[in-house]
Amino acid sequence: MGKLFYIMGKSSTGKDTIFKALIAREDLHLRNLVMYTTRPIRAKEEDGREYHFVDDDAADRLMREGRVIEMRSYHTVHGIWRYFTVDDENTDLEHYNYMAIGTLESYEKLREYYGEDTVVPIYIEVDDENRLERAFKRERKPQNRKFDEMCRRFLADSADFSEENLKRAGITRRFRNDDDRADCMREVEEFIRSKL
Repeated sequence: MGKLFYIMGKSSTGKDTIFKALIAREDLHLRNLVMYTTRPIRAKEEDGREYHFVDDDAADRLMREGRVIEMRSYHTVHGIWRYFTVDDENTDLEHYNYMAIGTLESYEKLREYYGEDTVVPIYIEVDDENRLERAFKRERKPQNRKFDEMCRRFLADSADFSEENLKRAGITRRFRNDDDRADCMREVEEFIRSKL
């Protein structure tokens, strides 16, 4: 049985950068578990790479078919966005190892669905001041400029990733990504290798 390495952390912790670097490493033999979302596609994203971008009708159809493992809905300043994981033909944990990015809530539901021995948590941590600086830097780019949504995410993360919730989910190992991303990626890579 393969493993599903599940990267989590608050916004602006560098999860996406770490994920992209590790998934590109051919020697790790990790596949991307591509999740689904109803949010609009962002600049430089590609359907089927970061997410499967679907509309609400397609999401509802997948729910009716019983193929949705977990789903989260966020009331954003731009409307309701849903993020979810589908048991589809793209996932073969019998033969391959995967990596995905998600929330603590989605991690818990995937662990329940696939099993505790299969889903391995990787929690990335950055101090709040550093996270806020990174978030502002990203939103200052002309293609972003969604400061209201940035603030909503920042505040929601405090509740979603509270120490109480991390403890309940059994998250004990943390990977710091404050100053040296290379060190953090090296630690995560060593951790992944130890679980294969």
